[in-house]
Amino acid sequence: MSHQQFSSTLLENAVNEFAKLPGIGRKTALRLVLHLLKQSEHEVDVFGNAFIQLRKEIRYCKICHNISDTEVCHICNNPSRDHETVCVVENIKDVMSIENTQQFRGLYHVLGGIISPMDGIGPSDLEIESLVKRVADEQVKEVILALSTTMEGDTTNFYIFRKLAPMNIKITTIARGIAIGDELEYADEVTLGRSIINRVEFTNSFK
Repeated sequence: MSHQQFSSTLLENAVNEFAKLPGIGRKTALRLVLHLLKQSEHEVDVFGNAFIQLRKEIRYCKICHNISDTEVCHICNNPSRDHETVCVVENIKDVMSIENTQQFRGLYHVLGGIISPMDGIGPSDLEIESLVKRVADEQVKEVILALSTTMEGDTTNFYIFRKLAPMNIKITTIARGIAIGDELEYADEVTLGRSIINRVEFTNSFK
């Protein structure tokens, strides 16, 4: 495909854009573009406008930093959720993974990544200070550290633990039903759900 000769620059440009997406090779990109060409002009407009509108209008919840259509997301706005329990996750995909288990009724705090010196990501690049302020300002009684069980995840857990330790709250972590080195999004829902339910005190999590 790298030497594919296109009869149309428009076609080639469209394939090149699709091929920039993660996990999409040029062969798949060409198949997707040719599929779109078979659709009506209206259908392609709807398809394209969905992404344009997403990029222009998407917001991030001012409380938990989850993706939202409004200033405060529907989870933080839900009075039936447990507002005293906050689950700290790396990214938006992890919120979706935990929500799919239907085993957690608290709120979330999305860090936007994990501490990774190799990638130049330090604590100041993440939503850690906003978490500390949130715990200090709100009636939070428990913080669950639900980060990937990788070295970077554990480093971030320890950093957050040290920040929150002086506060009079319970700090827990997901049970090690999630294998060491696993990322949350690849855990099955039953395992992830159990790891939330069977969470342990952070200080005892490595004993």
